[in-house]
Amino acid sequence: MSIALTGATGALGSLVVDALLTRGTPASDIVALVRDADRAKALADLGVGVRVAPYGDVPALARALDGVDRLLLISGPESGERVSLHGSVVTAAQQAGVGFIAYTSAPHADDTVLLVAPDHAATENLIRASGLAYSILRNNWYHENYGAHLKNAEATGKLFSSAGTGRVASASRADYAQAAAIVLAGGDHDGRVYELSGDVAWTFADLASVMGEVLGRPVELVPLDRESHTAALTAAGIDPRFVGFLTQLDADIAEGALAEATADLSRLIGRPTTPLIEGLRQLR
Repeated sequence: MSIALTGATGALGSLVVDALLTRGTPASDIVALVRDADRAKALADLGVGVRVAPYGDVPALARALDGVDRLLLISGPESGERVSLHGSVVTAAQQAGVGFIAYTSAPHADDTVLLVAPDHAATENLIRASGLAYSILRNNWYHENYGAHLKNAEATGKLFSSAGTGRVASASRADYAQAAAIVLAGGDHDGRVYELSGDVAWTFADLASVMGEVLGRPVELVPLDRESHTAALTAAGIDPRFVGFLTQLDADIAEGALAEATADLSRLIGRPTTPLIEGLRQLR
């Protein structure tokens, strides 16, 4: 059985390859779809098949997917173009006769205020309409998303947030990668939508406390309103486009967009999800 994945050299994709290999999938049965073959040299050295096929190039993608049984579409980073690029992968999968596609989506993508959700909901609809067998992997947040916050807390002793008492049910990127590898390996996953999350939903007060344990010094949570948060991030030299993303994300968190802790992820991987403190320790 041939298993392919997009974004194979990215942070999540590389971990999915590791998880597949760890589970016993032969490297020769894995196809890494990449934009730059040079970046995939380490995968090629492991015996993984490397095929160059950028998002958006349907003919190249269809050629790269020739003979592939199961495909993981890892969502692309290009805001504004994401749905079109994802659509090209789905079209190529149809043309190549791929038997199954899994997609990394967002929590409750079709019914949430989360700012990134519309692109994911649109991609889910494309997959459902494609006629392909599929699973939707709705990944909650990653512990690793708070690496910059940890670095800033180490420098200042403070954690700034405008999320109020909102909660985040994050897990480690490796947890989500293992779940993706399990679904790709086969089994009863067709038509399933998994709401994947960490076992515990934490507040930013909890995050500050955990950061203090990791850093070995107290970290003070500084609660801000959105306007003050915007001003603080701007003063810190953050790109204005990213400032808007961060403050809107905190607003979404305050509304509960990332708060649901389900058992889907821990059930799939057969163990508890990685605790927040372990995830942050791995970032130091």
